[in-house]
Amino acid sequence: MASQPAEDLEGLSRTDVLRASPRMFDSDLLDRLSRVHPVVPPLIFVPVIAILLVEGFVRGAGVATVAWVAGGYLFWTLTEYWLHRIVFHFEPEQGLGARLHWIIHGVHHDHPNDPMRLVMPPSLSVPLAALFVWAFSLVLGPPGFLPFGAGFLAGYLGYDMLHYHVHHHRPTTALGRKLRELHMRHHFQDHERGYGVSAPFWDHVFGTAPQKR
Repeated sequence: MASQPAEDLEGLSRTDVLRASPRMFDSDLLDRLSRVHPVVPPLIFVPVIAILLVEGFVRGAGVATVAWVAGGYLFWTLTEYWLHRIVFHFEPEQGLGARLHWIIHGVHHDHPNDPMRLVMPPSLSVPLAALFVWAFSLVLGPPGFLPFGAGFLAGYLGYDMLHYHVHHHRPTTALGRKLRELHMRHHFQDHERGYGVSAPFWDHVFGTAPQKR
């Protein structure tokens, strides 16, 4: 992972560095927008998901709503895997590309326990969500795109909350502990494996499952 020089982090312990929240932008506004409290995504997306579900049912999706939601969720899990693998881990060595990589994902690997950068900021998640739902409307048409979009956004929201949970808490359930272990292996053992955070089964399908050492 490409690191961003941060002179103000010199002398800190490793624990403090992992929790640090370095400045990303010269602009105060942009830097504030790069941080977000984990309660924000549910406040934004739960109402949107509910509206998509109700609209889909009212417009005639009927009992097929369940299948559309399941399909949207499954499509999210694939999106999560490939977005993480192809986009987040495209790592140019220098120049603007390296800077963009650090902003998008590198800073998270340098400071994975920064509590204000563990969920996606609305300045990025809202436009991306709108773009995906619009694409679904073109490909699937009404009313199916509405519950499909709801399933997709529910998958995203679950991923965002799970990502915060495994970094900021110590899960008490067997499933939670396993998901945390797999994601920590991605961070601290081999960042070229373990791309599926909420759906690690795709790592087995595509041959990128973390390996125990």
